[in-house]
Amino acid sequence: MHYSLTAFFTLSLAVVSLAEPTLSPYNVHEKRSAIPIGWSYTRRHESAATLPLRIALKQSNIEFIDEYLYDVSHPESANYGKHWTAGEISRKFSPSEESVSTVRDWLVENGLASERIRVSSTKGWINVIVTVKEAERLMNTEYNVYTHVSGQEHVACEAYHLPEHISTRVDFVLPSVNFDVKLKGRSGSQPEPGRAIGQPGVGTTPKTTGTISQTVTELEQCDQYITPICLRALYELVYEPVATEKNSYGVVEYTPQAYLQSDLQMFAMNYSTDLLGKEPVMVSIDGGYAQTEYQGFDYNGESALDLQYGMTLVTGKQNVTLYQTGDMVEGASFNNFLDAIDGSYCTFEGGDNYTVDAQYPDPYGGGYEGPEDCGTATPAYVISTSYGYNEADLTPFYTARQCAEYAKLGLMGVTILYSSGDYGVAGHGDYCLNPNGTQSSTGTIFNPTFPGTCPYVTSVGATMVKPNATVFQAQPEMACMEVIYSGGGFSNYFAMPSYQKTAVDYYLQNYPPNYPPSIWNSTGMSRALPDISANGANYVVAVDGQFELVYGTSCSSPVSGAIFTMINDARLAIGKGPIGFINPTIYSAGFAGAFNDVTEGSNPGCGTEGYNATAGWDPVTGLGTPNFPKLLENWLALP
Repeated sequence: MHYSLTAFFTLSLAVVSLAEPTLSPYNVHEKRSAIPIGWSYTRRHESAATLPLRIALKQSNIEFIDEYLYDVSHPESANYGKHWTAGEISRKFSPSEESVSTVRDWLVENGLASERIRVSSTKGWINVIVTVKEAERLMNTEYNVYTHVSGQEHVACEAYHLPEHISTRVDFVLPSVNFDVKLKGRSGSQPEPGRAIGQPGVGTTPKTTGTISQTVTELEQCDQYITPICLRALYELVYEPVATEKNSYGVVEYTPQAYLQSDLQMFAMNYSTDLLGKEPVMVSIDGGYAQTEYQGFDYNGESALDLQYGMTLVTGKQNVTLYQTGDMVEGASFNNFLDAIDGSYCTFEGGDNYTVDAQYPDPYGGGYEGPEDCGTATPAYVISTSYGYNEADLTPFYTARQCAEYAKLGLMGVTILYSSGDYGVAGHGDYCLNPNGTQSSTGTIFNPTFPGTCPYVTSVGATMVKPNATVFQAQPEMACMEVIYSGGGFSNYFAMPSYQKTAVDYYLQNYPPNYPPSIWNSTGMSRALPDISANGANYVVAVDGQFELVYGTSCSSPVSGAIFTMINDARLAIGKGPIGFINPTIYSAGFAGAFNDVTEGSNPGCGTEGYNATAGWDPVTGLGTPNFPKLLENWLALP
């Protein structure tokens, strides 16, 4: 298997490249190519000022994590389905004593007294308070002060260097090139990428064309109105769960996004009577709750969609866990959620990045004052998330660290699904990349989304029923080109995983995109997305007491998650384990034809028509939409 994080760094350095000074035996460890939008250089930082230098140590065996994951996830492996425990993962990846001592010795050799150096109890961090002058000498760098349009200042460098024998022990150093700083002016200020999820209009959010006046229940109208009966017909999802006590399905929401129980019951009365009186099992993470202070589609649409369809398709017999993450003041990031479901991640390769992830108790006051949730929630077998970032929003090291955590969850038998985005080849908000690495509405370079570009998650694109088509046709769907466009393309950070090489190579050889290599990653060596797709148009959703038509890959992910949850039910019922990380399996020869191939439509963006849906895998709809009977048969045949 060849999609290691080592290959990731090779790609990422090509994306964020600067001229490397010849500072042997030092090597560039991290660098950035441009100052982010909204920030400007102000001055050199004062040499006598102090910095809380924090060095995140690499974990042991992290270079083998993809091989470990492949071993339990590929259908031809003798260890298929033999998932690891959390304890086994922690023991395998915890930083070594040698790494701790090597980095500590380096600091002492460079004039820092040993009593100034602090090692965290988990060995994830080495912390030391230094002057700017000491930090610059230590890492051959220059620290500058940058000012945001809001007036807030931030200390950062353009690049920093580490000796070769230290670089192999260190994941990253803070503060450094990372610019995903938390803006303290939280009232009306622009939300920063890392914690903006959940805020109205940020990242992957569903879209609506307004309310509908009549209740729709006819299969003949599925080209105009998608209801649960349409999805069951499209994907032949006819199944009654029997192992619900053993099974689990989780949906992640980020405050202030919240559902209203009255909407869930309104939907149940019309489309899913077995949900009457039912509600999701709420797991509050870092003060998360189903807030009612703010209402409207921008606050309730996402949760309403996810829960109404996710819960309906797994039926009222199966409990669905709602991971409500973050409070109303601080919000939360994906890493705050990951902390709660896997305690080892709180210290994994340094754990949270304090410049990106929410801090609990709230350091600014007014928010959740309890301790940060760390290892307090049990991960469900399938977890669907309809939120996302642009890959370029975050630094390569930040995305690599989080991506490795998804691999760990896969090792534990968890299936992780993420929406691929709603702007075609453009990023969220219809932003594209510029040659200098910044993003803008006038950019022309394709802008992939994250976490979908992480090779250890399953990225889900969107389809739609063709106009005037019926669900009874052989293939009634095409790529979604109504209101939204299915996100897809090629990562600028992550290398292509071996499990999808054959499928993607076939696409590139037979349907090569007719675009100059300057606007898309044409190397044929990068992670491609999406992996699969499902319907993402014309969903009838109860929002704030009215039925609205909803669109987006936000629809596709929870629907796909429900289908995989029912496959888990069938396996658990006969004494087998969950399907876990599905990508090596769904791309394998044995699963050929298990998805309905989508061959019409495209995903415009960045001033282009985007990519085309074609026979086989394509960067619009992936392998296609789920065929439940075929997937069920194939997975039941595996150990």
